[in-house]
This record gives sequence, C-alpha cells and structure tokens, in this order.
Amino acid sequence: MAELFEKLPLDLSSVDIPRYIAVEGPIGVGKTTLSRNLASLFNYDLLLEQPQENPFLERFYQNPKSVALQTQLFFLFQRAGQIQQLRQDDLFRQARVADFMIEKDQLFAQVTLDDDELAIYQQVYEKLTLDAPRPDLVIYLQAPQDVLQARVKQRGVGYEQSISDEYLQVLNEAYTEFFHYYDAAPLLIVNAQDLNLADNREHFKQLVEYIVTIKSGRHYYNPTPVL
Repeated sequence: MAELFEKLPLDLSSVDIPRYIAVEGPIGVGKTTLSRNLASLFNYDLLLEQPQENPFLERFYQNPKSVALQTQLFFLFQRAGQIQQLRQDDLFRQARVADFMIEKDQLFAQVTLDDDELAIYQQVYEKLTLDAPRPDLVIYLQAPQDVLQARVKQRGVGYEQSISDEYLQVLNEAYTEFFHYYDAAPLLIVNAQDLNLADNREHFKQLVEYIVTIKSGRHYYNPTPVL
C-alpha cells in the first residue's frame, strides 16, 4: 500500500525530517505499515523485523512455555545482526525507517520468560555488544488489546492466529510502562485506535504533518477520527 502515499500533497522541502526514525508498538498496532509508508514518502531505507524467520514462533504462540527461551534467544541473535547493520549504515548516516527498537528485545524477554530462563537470557545478552545508533525520533503506536486482536485476525498471518488475548494484554502493558519512562530520544506517542494507516491517505497525511514538527522531547498525537 506504500504507493498510495508516495505523492501526498505535502511540501516537505522546508522541513528538517529526522534521519533515523524507529516505529514501535505491540503486535497488530500497525508499526510495519507506518514504517513502509514513511520510508516510501521520504525515500528512506527501510529496516524491518523478520519474525517469520524464527522457527520457534508458531509453537510459542500455541504453547508459550514450551519454547519461550528458544524463541527469545533466536530473536536476540537476529537483532544483534540487525544492530551490526545499523552500525554499518550509521557510518554513512543513511536515512532510514525501522519498525523496531533493539531495546524491545529485553521487554519481550521479561514478559515471556520465567526467572530461570530470564537469567540464562541475561547471561547471553551481556556477552553481546548491543549498542545501536540512537534514533532521531521514536514513534510509539498504542491501541487497546481488543483493537490489536482484531487487527491480528484481520491480517490473517497464520502463525499469529493463536495469539491469546492475555498475552496481548500483558505485552501491551509492558510497552506502556517502557515508554512511560523512555527518554533516550525524541518520542511521539500516537493513539492509533482509530487510525487507518494502511488505506486512509488523510490519516497518514495528518500524522506526517505532526511528525515533521517534532525536534525534541515527548509528544502526544491523539487525533480526531477522519472518515
């Protein structure tokens, strides 16, 4: 759908667009869709998570306790590789949009692992050098658990269909707490409950107009729904 937004009636010639934008939020909130559309609009490189590459993920959603540690360690090593790519890109200050932050790995670990598994995870984590370039802007998309579940069902990814309401709720609360304290980069918190960032050009246009005004600090975008 990114091509829908490539030629929005926006004059971006006189604004200072953040060079590295990270989009975050729980499963189903729309972070990959927004990342794709921003990268298309700004002609930025796009760096995406690759959850479909995790061979444990489907089993995790069906029975979280059975493969929680394997699932999380796979993601940890995958994201370590993504950090290396970010570092190499940062040498040339390439403009990019990513649909993840490296910090989310520990967030998920704390939600999914028991105490013994978390101790093992932390030992591995500490052996890796996880020092990613800091985003120029972080966009945190949030929505209620029932909205997330409806969007997960609607997009119909097979391995996601067994995600429980309970897991989404716990994950949603973990994201809320994490970003309540986050201050490492300029932050935009977006109420995405009524936003259709996949198909509605006006929703996307209004969000972009707000994004390009942000220079520092914490901001909130709580739009009036546009039909």
